[in-house]
Amino acid sequence: MTSPRRAPGGFPVVGIIGGGQLARMCAGPAVELGVTLSVLAADAHDSAALVVPSAPVGEHTDLEAVRAFARACDVVTFDHEQVPAEVLAALEADGATLHPRPSALRYAQDKLAMRERLTGAGIPCPAWAEVRDEGDLLAFADQHGWPVVLKTPRGGYDGKGVLVATQPEDAAEWLARAAAAGEPLLVEERVPFVRELAVLVARAPSGQASVWPVVETVQSGGICTEVLAPAPGLTPELAERASDVALGIAAELDVTGVFAVELFELPEGHVVVNELAMRPHNSGHWSMDGATTGQFEQHLRAVLDLPLGSPRARARWTVMANVLGGVDADLYPTYRHVMARDPELKVHLYGKAVRPGRKIGHVNLSGEDLADLRERARHAADYIEGAIRE
Repeated sequence: MTSPRRAPGGFPVVGIIGGGQLARMCAGPAVELGVTLSVLAADAHDSAALVVPSAPVGEHTDLEAVRAFARACDVVTFDHEQVPAEVLAALEADGATLHPRPSALRYAQDKLAMRERLTGAGIPCPAWAEVRDEGDLLAFADQHGWPVVLKTPRGGYDGKGVLVATQPEDAAEWLARAAAAGEPLLVEERVPFVRELAVLVARAPSGQASVWPVVETVQSGGICTEVLAPAPGLTPELAERASDVALGIAAELDVTGVFAVELFELPEGHVVVNELAMRPHNSGHWSMDGATTGQFEQHLRAVLDLPLGSPRARARWTVMANVLGGVDADLYPTYRHVMARDPELKVHLYGKAVRPGRKIGHVNLSGEDLADLRERARHAADYIEGAIRE
C-alpha cells in the first residue's frame, strides 16, 4: 500500500476509512487547510477515490488493509460507522489516533446501546425497549399503545432498518428473522411529533465545541429530501434547548469530530432524540455554502484538534435539496442547465453512478425569501433527477 505524499512544513495526513461522498466533500477543505487527505476506498471508482490522489483500495472489514492504511496517517476518521469493533480495537492497540474514538462510535453503531446510555444520562428519548419475541412486543404495546416503531439495532439508514407496526402480525417476519440470527430488536413508541429537527455539533479532543443553527429536515419516504437552515418558526428557547441537548450528548459520550443529533419536536415545545450520527451528516450539507465554516472543514479541524471555525450562518436562510437518482445516467447536460438558469445555485454532485432513489448530490441556495429559495432549490433538484424538463 503506497503511503500518501506528505505536504511540506510538517502538515499532517488525515485518513478517512470509507470512500463515499462524505470523504469526497472533505477534499476541498483539506486543500484549503493545507493538510493531506488519504482515503481507504472499497473500489477505485468510489466517490472520494475519484478526487483524492491517495486512495488505496481496501475493505473496512479487512484488518490488515486497515492497519496498513492507518500506519501512513497521523489521524484516522470515518466516512461511515460500519467499521467492526475488532478492527477498531486493533487500531487502538497499534496506537492509531482515531476520531471519533471507538468508545464513542459504538453509540452510533448500536441503537440499543445508544438508548440505554442516553436514557441513563437523562437525555430526552422516546419510550423504548429491547424485544426478542412477540411477548416482549405485546408487553411494550400494552404500555405505550399501537403503532410502534421497530428498528434493527445495527445498520439501517435513510428509512432502512425501520418498521412501523400497527399490530403484532406486522412485526412477525422481523421478529422471526431476528430470532434466527440470535439478535434483539429495538422497539420505540411512535412519537406524535410536529416536525424533525437536527443539530450539528463539532467537538475537538481538547473539548472545544461549536454548534451550527438548528435546522428542519424534511423527509419523503424515509429519506431526507430538504433541509431548512435555520428551522423556520423555531423559538429561541427551543433552539437553545435543542442545542444544549446535542452539546450535552457530545460531552457525555466524549465525541470528537462532527456529530449530528436528529430530534423530534413535540407539540408541547420539547424535543426528544431520534438518531445519532458520528460523522458529517446530510443535515449539515447546507453549511458548505451557508455557514462561515462548513461541516467538512470543521470536521478536519476537530479531528486534528485545530481551533474550530465559526459556525455562523452567512445568510438569513439556506435551503438544501437532495438530488436523487432518476432515469437519466448522463447528468452533465442537466447540471449545465440548472447552473445557467440560476447563477446563485450551488450544485454538489458526488460522482456516483445513478440508481433510482440513490443520493447522488445536493443543491444549496441562500437568501432572504425562504419560499422562493425552496421553490428554486426543488426545481433544480427535480431537473437534475429528470422529474421535470422545463
